[in-house]
Amino acid sequence: MEINTNLSLKAQQDVELVEKARKGDQLAYAELLGRYRDAIYFMLLKMVNSPVDAEDLTIEAFGKAFKNIDQYAPNFAFSTWLFKIATNNCIDFIRKKRASHVSLDQTMDGEDSLAPSTMIQSDDPDPETYLINKQKIKHMRKVVSRLKPRYRQLVELRYFKEYSYDEIAVELDIPIGTVKAQLFRARELLLNIMNRSQEKP
Repeated sequence: MEINTNLSLKAQQDVELVEKARKGDQLAYAELLGRYRDAIYFMLLKMVNSPVDAEDLTIEAFGKAFKNIDQYAPNFAFSTWLFKIATNNCIDFIRKKRASHVSLDQTMDGEDSLAPSTMIQSDDPDPETYLINKQKIKHMRKVVSRLKPRYRQLVELRYFKEYSYDEIAVELDIPIGTVKAQLFRARELLLNIMNRSQEKP
């Protein structure tokens, strides 16, 4: 890959890391993740105003970038490409979230009524939502059980036991960059397993 000499030194280093990542170097992925994770997270946090959503969207952004890393062209900075992916993904998320919050009190002509029920929302899940969430968790545990042991352990520690990245690194005695990189890989594998299960009749 030919490096654009007009890029900053850091951007040129990114291009070199991308090239290594394309060849399967997990440490290169971890380095790219470490360089931009916080910046991406805080940008997304400003957009969605939710730490949980920002965390998920950060994972999705890196997942999409790493999955499509062959599409990156070094004529501009990797960070520019990455932030564009993160921003577009977040905009899609916001649109879908707004679309899913259609008022039940919507009038026939499409205008929202000003009934109090449309302006007050309870944070407590109703019984049906609770059961659905319980089923989702049960299904997710079943999907996770199909991962390789090292990925399964990472996912269980992070998402079921809610360990921090630092705690996982200490527990498994591996670098924190490796923890983050392998968690992204584990999430991608989970998505693939879930997609395959949905395709089955």
